[in-house]
Amino acid sequence: MNRIVVRIAAALMLALAIAALVRPQAVYAADAADAAVVMSDEASNIHNKAWAAGITIAVVAAAGAISMGLVIWKSVEGIARQPEAEGKIRTTMMLGLVFVETAIIYALIMAILIIFVL
Repeated sequence: MNRIVVRIAAALMLALAIAALVRPQAVYAADAADAAVVMSDEASNIHNKAWAAGITIAVVAAAGAISMGLVIWKSVEGIARQPEAEGKIRTTMMLGLVFVETAIIYALIMAILIIFVL
């Protein structure tokens, strides 16, 4: 399972690196004829906000999904080993899932703040 997590993390980092390299960059025109091609500062700012919000949500959602999967996997494994402790394991699992989901909601709030406030 650790190999899968490492591969997913590596693929995510590679995708982020490629996205950072291929996104449009603000350029400055040499003369007035090239001015139409130049991305304005406001458009560049909106573009950067969109990228920041998108990357924030993507990374946190992926990490949250992996975390939730691991929590459920280990709790099912624990219940299979000790069926008499099912209630305690399930309660602890639900509490852990709530904490992971709270972190994902905080990231969503941060992405909304990036878009609308900054």
